[in-house]
Amino acid sequence: MLRTRRTGNGRVLFTLSGRIETPDDIKQLQELVAAETSRQRLILDLRDVTLVNQDAVNFLRGCEGDGIKLENCPLHIRRWIDQAKD
Repeated sequence: MLRTRRTGNGRVLFTLSGRIETPDDIKQLQELVAAETSRQRLILDLRDVTLVNQDAVNFLRGCEGDGIKLENCPLHIRRWIDQAKD
């Protein structure tokens, strides 16, 4: 189960927790990101994300490519994203 929380204050921060593993999880994140029309910096805080699959890694890699910052990314997820870049 994926949970999100949005906060502002000069930036848009989505705090994610749980698992990102189903097509619905990824679709939910895509919709959240697409709905942000402000020019504020967009950040995904992944501190409490426990499990991802390859589709989630591809999505997160694409977010970084689009200038979205991944904050507090667990080491195992960071390594997987970095491997996907190569």
